[in-house]
Amino acid sequence: MIPRSILSDDHEIFRDAVRRFIAEEITPNYAAWEKAGIVPREAWLKAAASGFLCMTIPQEYGGAGADFLYSAIMIEEMARAGATAPAYYLHSDIVAPYILHHGTEEQRQRWLPKMVAGEIVTALGMSEPSGGSDVQNIKTTARREGDEYVIDGQKVFITNGHSADLVVLACKTDPTARGRGVSLILVETDRPGFQRGRMLEKIGCKGQDTAELFFSGLRVPVSNLLGEENRGFYVLMKELAQERLIQSIRAVASSEAALEWTRDYARERKMFGQTLADFQNTQFKLAEMKAELTMQRVFLDRCIELHLEGRLDSVDAAMSKLVSTEMQGRVMDQCLQLFGGWGYMWEYPIARAFADARMSRIGGGSVEVMKQIIGKDMLGSRKSG
Repeated sequence: MIPRSILSDDHEIFRDAVRRFIAEEITPNYAAWEKAGIVPREAWLKAAASGFLCMTIPQEYGGAGADFLYSAIMIEEMARAGATAPAYYLHSDIVAPYILHHGTEEQRQRWLPKMVAGEIVTALGMSEPSGGSDVQNIKTTARREGDEYVIDGQKVFITNGHSADLVVLACKTDPTARGRGVSLILVETDRPGFQRGRMLEKIGCKGQDTAELFFSGLRVPVSNLLGEENRGFYVLMKELAQERLIQSIRAVASSEAALEWTRDYARERKMFGQTLADFQNTQFKLAEMKAELTMQRVFLDRCIELHLEGRLDSVDAAMSKLVSTEMQGRVMDQCLQLFGGWGYMWEYPIARAFADARMSRIGGGSVEVMKQIIGKDMLGSRKSG
């Protein structure tokens, strides 16, 4: 076993606390949340009370000022438990960094302490019906009128969409431009002109409230602009590296859990006078998955280490997301097959993990987009060389 050298004893003590929290507060309620399609606000407040929200946010804004490894451990343990909801990772490690890194001091003071305390839930509004990954061609507009922006448009596939009190919304402030016309605007969901659509029924990640959002003549003050006008696409590209790293962390951790469930099941399942684990085919399948997962874990930990040093670039993050999420799909499919008919039953964790995994190759940029990023970088390097 190759040791995980990036983790300290303090990190492992923290992992034990996270596991206890999940066992007491998440797992017993998870089936009910899946049926409801949404998580109650109480689950956010309990996570906040335990110090599990926005852990990397500096103490001056209410956070713990912890390193990203603490977030990674939280993400890993939620994935190992098969809990795609609540989407703490989106709130804490995707939306919060946008505000911390690109917000004004007034915006940071206003929103970050409430996010840490679980008093508000946040979402990121990027995807639209006309195209999920093509942010440059979004149709939602923010028209400047005096000291206000007037927002019109629609978003779809928005995680936390029905829970969110605040949305970091990608808009076109210059409709004549592509990426250079995109801005990010903080939108409070209690403003006139905002409407939530239906909660979308998905094949997996059923506990996440994924929604359509509509904006019609919604007005926000210009002070709600996050970063510079028409520089939103740059901000998105800068922050997407961490988002894609998070997807990789979830993919690898959930795959490791699935392999453990399958190994234990194979040891116990009786077939033809022996156990499923006694068959050479089972041993070969488990060995192949173990080897692939070990290599992916080492690569992922190196990416996390680079990210902690501020040296993980968008291409490295794209490679990590590409290979880890495609591997996740293969692992879930092979593990479910070894469970046989029971693997197709929703009561078994492997069935839910199989359905949940399909989102990973789409969310945060599809694998096709990852390939395009990597390919363009390769060709660009050759041209310049």
